[in-house]
Amino acid sequence: MPRPKREEQFANSEICIVHAVQRCVRRAFLAGVDRESGKDYSFRKEWIRRRMEALASVFGIDVLSYAVMSNHLHVILRNRPDVVASWSDGEVAIRWLRVFPGRRLEEHLAEPTEHEVKTLAGNAERIAEIRQRMSDISWFMRSLAEPISRMANKQDECTGRFWEGRFKAQRIVDEAGLLACSMYVDLNPVRAAMASDPEKAPHTSAFDRIQAGHGKQIDSAAFNLKAVPTEEAAKQIRETPVDELRVKQKAKKRNPTGKRIRRDAWLAPLTLSPEKLSTDAELNRDGLRASDKGFLHVSIRDYLRLLRWTAKQGIAEASEKLPKSLATTLSQIGIDASMWRDLVWEWQRYFGKSICVGSPAAMRQDAERCGKHHYSGQAAASACFT
Repeated sequence: MPRPKREEQFANSEICIVHAVQRCVRRAFLAGVDRESGKDYSFRKEWIRRRMEALASVFGIDVLSYAVMSNHLHVILRNRPDVVASWSDGEVAIRWLRVFPGRRLEEHLAEPTEHEVKTLAGNAERIAEIRQRMSDISWFMRSLAEPISRMANKQDECTGRFWEGRFKAQRIVDEAGLLACSMYVDLNPVRAAMASDPEKAPHTSAFDRIQAGHGKQIDSAAFNLKAVPTEEAAKQIRETPVDELRVKQKAKKRNPTGKRIRRDAWLAPLTLSPEKLSTDAELNRDGLRASDKGFLHVSIRDYLRLLRWTAKQGIAEASEKLPKSLATTLSQIGIDASMWRDLVWEWQRYFGKSICVGSPAAMRQDAERCGKHHYSGQAAASACFT
């Protein structure tokens, strides 16, 4: 059965949350230790994480959770057309030119100039098209995948695909499904026996949040959203040797803004603010992410407690009783606490073939929206929700 059209799952004009999975071609370990050659490509995981961080600073899309594995990537994204609508034409133009400068940086090594930004911003039809793309999850994933593929192929001195094809997308339709999916994503390295607990699983959103809680900081990968004066750019290209420009550009790419940030500052906050209205865009003013809006009615403390407890339940026989306070939290969201371990650890059994994630009632409602009777997995998942 062919995958559904993207427009059936989500639209860039409405806020929605999507679990995206992008796999390496032939499921090869192109971002881990290659089983055939023995070469270690694990450093490419940081390439992917930093690219996501950079894109989070320019797109109108919140990165909620992620896990970079050896042969695939999980990311939960929330598109924000409301945030993009608040940007001026000039802001849309500089953000777009940072991602798509219209030329190969290796050849020209120039940054967007004030003239280029002004020219693009003055093209009303083009800006309207770009504004839509800035909250489009498909464009975000394209902007993530293509540069990684080019970098890997250049390093391996080869051509061809790095990623398997278009990413798999699952629309998340309620908070119960979002909590379960986020936990599933954060625990991917633990489920794959790559780490014994979330604290030892780098390149996951859980690891970033835990490290940030300990005060850890990193060099920001966010794009610099200031255009270069046209005369200055022309003078630099005219007077500076290409090799020197290339060295400067490479150094600047490590930390374009010169900022040190909390390790999780580019991710969307986990907890929804009770003081904010649901319609409040909560724009981020630091240039690190689209917004400061959380995504769960759960505190970071309770989320990490539940995450650590769930991580220990890999072996069913060794499972321990879920603490009462956490069981209450799950029940309030609509999840059967007695089925929580099974829901997360056996995720593929419930939602592996589904294009929609959530409680059966929410899945049924979304199916009707798309003109369908039901979604695959809807009946199986009913045992896990109240």
